[in-house]
Amino acid sequence: MLKIEVFQEDIQVISRTMPPKDGKPGRTFHEQTAYAYLGGKFPVQMKLQIEDPNKLYEAGEYQIDSSSFIINNFGGLELKRFGQSFSKLTK
Repeated sequence: MLKIEVFQEDIQVISRTMPPKDGKPGRTFHEQTAYAYLGGKFPVQMKLQIEDPNKLYEAGEYQIDSSSFIINNFGGLELKRFGQSFSKLTK
């Protein structure tokens, strides 16, 4: 399992709106900044996709369940955009 951490200053939503294209409606994405511990000296900053901007992750450490990962079209490992499963480790 992968460990990530959300710091107190990152308890905020970052919203991005994609304009309509090719007859498809525009979309709004909501993200939150977190840091992933990948085994290096320092954690790596990442963006978590948030389904509901009113339900942000609290500050603390989390473990991400392996069911939250997918293999993308290029053979790389990435987090699912939605339906991620986290377990909180600390308060």
